Amino acid sequence: MTFWKALTLASVAGALFLSATHARAAYPERPVTMIVAFGTGGGTDLLVRALVPFLERHLGNGARIEVVNKPGAGGEIGFAAIADAAPDGYTIGAINSPNVNAIPIERQARYSLDRLDPLYNLVDDPGAFAVHQDSPFRSLADVAAFARHNPDSVTVGTTGIGSDDHLAMLMFQRQAGVTFTHVPFQGSAANEVALANKKIMLSAVNVGEAMEYKKKDRIRILGVMTERRQEQVPDIPTFAEQGFPTLMSSLRGIAAPRGLPPDVRAKLIDALAGAAKDPDFQARMKDLYQQLRLLPPDQYAAELTRSTKALRELWATAPWLR
Repeated sequence: MTFWKALTLASVAGALFLSATHARAAYPERPVTMIVAFGTGGGTDLLVRALVPFLERHLGNGARIEVVNKPGAGGEIGFAAIADAAPDGYTIGAINSPNVNAIPIERQARYSLDRLDPLYNLVDDPGAFAVHQDSPFRSLADVAAFARHNPDSVTVGTTGIGSDDHLAMLMFQRQAGVTFTHVPFQGSAANEVALANKKIMLSAVNVGEAMEYKKKDRIRILGVMTERRQEQVPDIPTFAEQGFPTLMSSLRGIAAPRGLPPDVRAKLIDALAGAAKDPDFQARMKDLYQQLRLLPPDQYAAELTRSTKALRELWATAPWLR
């Protein structure tokens, strides 16, 4: 090979490398799909739609993000769609714990947790029980007393088998020594609509979602599943105050299919962190009664590992599928 031929080949290779680097640096060059594993109007959907304009701004390059709802099977359909997507940064989505780690424990799921890359957690929304404003139930004790005398008569809506709502319902059943009739829905919005229309007697839900309906004077919240009363809803008693130490919440964050190019992954994480820390985004979360819990990738992954271990132990002693 002559000197000039070698120089030409080296120049071409260098140009190709610079071209590829420039192309990658331009991410995103086309719209990014953001999957929500539940229906419109629920807590996860409200979070994602509030996040999108801030995430677009922090991604830069004229980024456009399109929200696509894929509800069903307690979140499994949407979680699987995220895991199955090409790992190129153009499909990401919201994941919820315990749903995302409970589903593969209880059944042969269409995804596994190790196929998802948790990028950044945003919210930790406590669980709650809510009833229609016309309900005779004024406290958790009222619910328990009625259910003891009328087994299986209290209908309880949740966002699906293995969801945080469902697990909270089962925990309360055990603590109160009662049995309910479980009514699963494809999302919290459908759950709350059923409650507002008196199709169910009680809704296991999250605080952020319940407060949206409480604003319309449709429902009454009986208690929150936290150790202490929440700053955003200080007038609502905890379950523990009422004699039932049920603790449950919905961890909501953003994930991608495993295997993103390192630079794309880094850009997404930086943009998510910037969006999450934006004062206007945080103010919006306060308006939605969604409690922030910002976890970068390592901490987020560690929390999912911890909760998965706890769920496996629970499944071994008290499987929630009968």
